[in-house]
Amino acid sequence: MFSKESIIGSLTNPQRISDTFKSSGRKEISTPTIAEYLTYLQDAGLISKAERYDVKGRKYISTPVKYYYTDTGLRNALLRFRQYEETHLMENVIYNELLYRGYSVDVGVVPVRTTENGS
Repeated sequence: MFSKESIIGSLTNPQRISDTFKSSGRKEISTPTIAEYLTYLQDAGLISKAERYDVKGRKYISTPVKYYYTDTGLRNALLRFRQYEETHLMENVIYNELLYRGYSVDVGVVPVRTTENGS
């Protein structure tokens, strides 16, 4: 679907995916085409998009976003079971479970403050 790399848990956007195809020597696919494909995959129920939320600024950030597979078994079959990243798969499963339970799920970064002594 996206290339041999998994995008589970990775912030991405259509431009980054297009650049990955270009840099890997595969056929060049334009950014608008990638965006359209992502929309088709979402409409088909194969992937879902988690919007990025700036917790500190309390606003949505339009890009990059995270995409999650609605069925990790299909994802694994697509990659021929070659990539098994426990943390990324667990993130995907938790995302799906939260959606199943009726939650609205966003992704974001919460800044962590540390003092000079590291605590």
